[in-house]
Amino acid sequence: MISIEIPAEKTRLNEVIDFVIDFAEKLGFDKKELFQLKLCTEEIFVNVSSYAYKPDTGMITVTADGCESPLTVTLSFIDSGKPFDPLAKPDPEKNRPLSLAKKGGLGIFLTKRFMDEVSYAYQDGKNVLTIKKNHSQAESTHE
Repeated sequence: MISIEIPAEKTRLNEVIDFVIDFAEKLGFDKKELFQLKLCTEEIFVNVSSYAYKPDTGMITVTADGCESPLTVTLSFIDSGKPFDPLAKPDPEKNRPLSLAKKGGLGIFLTKRFMDEVSYAYQDGKNVLTIKKNHSQAESTHE
């Protein structure tokens, strides 16, 4: 397992994305899966940097763990901001146009769709959002 700890500021987003993508790429994830990991990382990091410490700024730790057989990557986003469970919000209605969707919640909805596991815990005064992506042989053959 490796980790990065940086200020939860939007200007630091690319550092977190590079950290995640470099790790997943070395494990062997394909382009589609790397894109999904990037999108989810961006969504989670921007939410933490926008809301967790508002109006102040705090730190975020991102941990990355993986396995080559079966190929999986697990990322945890840990902050000491206000307690907030992003999974508690209901998913948008399936047949409702995106233009009518309420503001917020779409990013975590996409995260739940793209990742194989998503979990939240509030432990020792910290928000811990963990996502796991399994490599799918079937998906990578349809590119």
